[in-house]
Amino acid sequence: MLATKLFPPTRRSQLVARPRLADRLDSTLNRGHRLTLVSAPAGFGKTTLLSDWATSQERVGWLSLDEGDNALPRFLAHLWAALSGTGLDLDPAVLDAALAAAPTSVALTTVVNELVRAGQQRPDSQWLLVLDDYHVIEAPEVHEATTFLLDHGPEQLHLLVATRSDPPLPLSRLRSRAQLTEVRAEDLRFAPAEAREFLNEMMGLHLTEGDVQALEERTEGWIAGLQLAALSLRDVSDHGDVAEFIGAFAGSNRFVIDYLVDEVLARQGAEVRDFLLRTAILDRLTGSLCDAVTGGAYGGQVLADLDRGNVFLVPLDAERSWYRYHHLFGDVLRARLMAEHPEQVPTLHQAASAWYASHQLVADAVRHSLAAGDYDRAAYLMEEALPEMRRTRQDSVMLGWIRSLPESVVKRSPVLNIMSGWSLMMAGDLDGMERRLDDVESALDAGAHDQSLAATWADTEDLRTAPATLWVYRAALAQARGDVPATVRHARRALDLAGADDHFVQGAAAGFLGLAAWAAGDVQEALSTFSEAVRSLHAAGNLVDELDSTVVLGDMWISAGRPHRARRLYERVLETATGAGEPYPRATADLHVGLAELDRELDDLVSAEEHLETARVLGERGSITENRHRWYVAMAQVRAATGDHASAKQLLDRAEALYRPGSYPDLRPLAAMRARVHIAEGDLAAAEEWADEHDVTAADGASFLREYDHLTLVRLLLARHDSGEDAADDPAPLGEVLALLDRLHADADRSRAGSLLEIGMLRALTHRARGHPREALAELNRALARAPEPDGYVRLFLDEGVPMVALLHDAASGQDGEYDVLRRHARRLLDTTPSTAATPADRGSPAGPLSDRELEVLRLLDSELTGPEIARHLFVSLNTLRTHTKRIFTKLDVNTRAAAIRRGHELGLL
Repeated sequence: MLATKLFPPTRRSQLVARPRLADRLDSTLNRGHRLTLVSAPAGFGKTTLLSDWATSQERVGWLSLDEGDNALPRFLAHLWAALSGTGLDLDPAVLDAALAAAPTSVALTTVVNELVRAGQQRPDSQWLLVLDDYHVIEAPEVHEATTFLLDHGPEQLHLLVATRSDPPLPLSRLRSRAQLTEVRAEDLRFAPAEAREFLNEMMGLHLTEGDVQALEERTEGWIAGLQLAALSLRDVSDHGDVAEFIGAFAGSNRFVIDYLVDEVLARQGAEVRDFLLRTAILDRLTGSLCDAVTGGAYGGQVLADLDRGNVFLVPLDAERSWYRYHHLFGDVLRARLMAEHPEQVPTLHQAASAWYASHQLVADAVRHSLAAGDYDRAAYLMEEALPEMRRTRQDSVMLGWIRSLPESVVKRSPVLNIMSGWSLMMAGDLDGMERRLDDVESALDAGAHDQSLAATWADTEDLRTAPATLWVYRAALAQARGDVPATVRHARRALDLAGADDHFVQGAAAGFLGLAAWAAGDVQEALSTFSEAVRSLHAAGNLVDELDSTVVLGDMWISAGRPHRARRLYERVLETATGAGEPYPRATADLHVGLAELDRELDDLVSAEEHLETARVLGERGSITENRHRWYVAMAQVRAATGDHASAKQLLDRAEALYRPGSYPDLRPLAAMRARVHIAEGDLAAAEEWADEHDVTAADGASFLREYDHLTLVRLLLARHDSGEDAADDPAPLGEVLALLDRLHADADRSRAGSLLEIGMLRALTHRARGHPREALAELNRALARAPEPDGYVRLFLDEGVPMVALLHDAASGQDGEYDVLRRHARRLLDTTPSTAATPADRGSPAGPLSDRELEVLRLLDSELTGPEIARHLFVSLNTLRTHTKRIFTKLDVNTRAAAIRRGHELGLL
């Protein structure tokens, strides 16, 4: 994203004051209008007016549109960035969901819902969004998006649109509802006094009142016309000639434009005129870039002279080292260039591409090569950039580049085809990836017999490793489709083809072998193989892939029943990553999500939310595409732990919108997670619908890939038994539950200690439900004794609610030495979690003392501060404050802020 699109043009030190227009714009805010339309032909000062007025406002987002914004995803991404600049606390993952959504209405609803949510956090503030040069928008879907924003956006958002022609927006409806302010050409025209100030003070002329009036009448106050006329008049010294010039100044706007531009260009020296035409192909101008395009040596000086001469040059930075041409002037220059020297245009673009490439600005280099029609060069540049793009996982950028190339060029390049295939898989298009990989094989076969073709490929190292890389990505595709045998077969072939120094191929292939072993339930083999993969990726210098793989490795350690080992891994790698030269490399957000999940398991919900807040701030650039749904999953689990089941389900809905099948086995299906929330809130009918829809039964065979589903079913059957829904004369359900748990236990017995602990816990609850308390205690004692890190689990037990709390109380109060392991952990669980330590009969009493942090929050609740103000005072998010508040309410046995304050005074806490 070009950052200068998000900032208004730099304000010049001298501008004609236009208080009447500033007052008009101010009044639109006071009246609560939804839209301000600034519509006039080119050169009437629309951008200057809005950019000058914006400097006096707070919370203004600016977006300079161009033709590329006719693509709805790009428009939404730029819109999002501009709105984020107003101070709105927008969640980047929601943008990802919107860009991936179909149809358009779903994407727009997703975006607007997030804007409304963010607006509700600061209901007393106004946000302004300026869309400049809206006339370049032609795509109906972009107009639809703007209309949708006007109709459904938050009340605090005011839209200002600058355009050369009226856009297809609901102007009549807004006008009839008094929700539209219009500033048009007749408003923007310079009045005589303004024209006099502009011509004589700003442009340095010495025109008489009559001359100013005549020129103002001839131009009808058109600002660009006055500026062009002033440039020509600078060289007219005799007053008689001035009068003659003004007298001859007549005709239609088009005639005036052509006449004055000819005059301006004609009065420049030949070198400057040539400079203007040759550099017209550039979106941005700086001295050395202009030299590369023109073949000159004084580009910086020429730009400075043009800037001082007000020759339609707009500075883009405070240092005035980067500029752009005024849009109108640039359009005219490009038209002149095409009319006079069309044969030069490709060569000029190629020169610009070479300059950008030499300055490591690959995106601009690629764009100019494409504009030159030099597709082989563009493909070369893309391939040259591929290692860095892959290292930093810029999949969507690479895919956009490849889509700009003719299909015939892409098909000839194994390197681009492989990257295109990977990007398609990240977008969820598995069939598209397979087609690309088939093209890779064809290109490799052709390249083996065509040395001239092979010579056009930029990265010979990538070309050399392409055969092995092909099979790595075939393994990825098989893994995404759940085909474990094919994953193993393709990964082994990749290893056979890899050279001794092909660390990326070795790491990726070993990684897929590890994932296949994990999907098959062999966690020890998965840990061994995947650890080797991480070491190879480290040797390859692929930091992002190494970090991403560390997240997966941590999940494997959790499967092995080693949550503390996973935590140490996350913390060590996170410390390394943040000191690696990039402040927040991709996957660092995912590491924080992993730590949040571990904290949630320990019932440290405050720390979990703090990690999730860090991950949210890191946003898209801190996360891998395949992992972006996990933030919502983790937050849903935190919400569920506080009893906020409605929020948990909403968060899971958002996770589902982001989820994309990828290389990692789907071991915790989102539908089953939602079913667990239904069970926790007592909606067994909804959970039963899930079981029916996904064909999950107690008679199923055991497999690791379906273990989460089956353990969810066990919880459903136990809940149904506890609710009395099972027929009194039908003991079969609990017997079927035990049989299913036995099969799951046998399948997990090889190496999955985490699974064994959960299965043993559910076995114990099943025995208790059948009226066999001693068997229940014995089963839970065995499960805890076998677990390598049993003290890493809290919520695993407490999420089971009253039955588990009762079982823990039985264990903690018993004297039989046979259950010493269970007794120790039962006391730990009950002692460290006061909110669940009460027996069912004691639930009416307070659930334990408030922590120091909770006491601080309670004291702030007993003040005049609002919730958002308290959150800012504590330097926490509003969601974290809500978690503190809910825990205070639970411990004080109240439901409102006022009741909590009263209870606090009664207990002497306030």
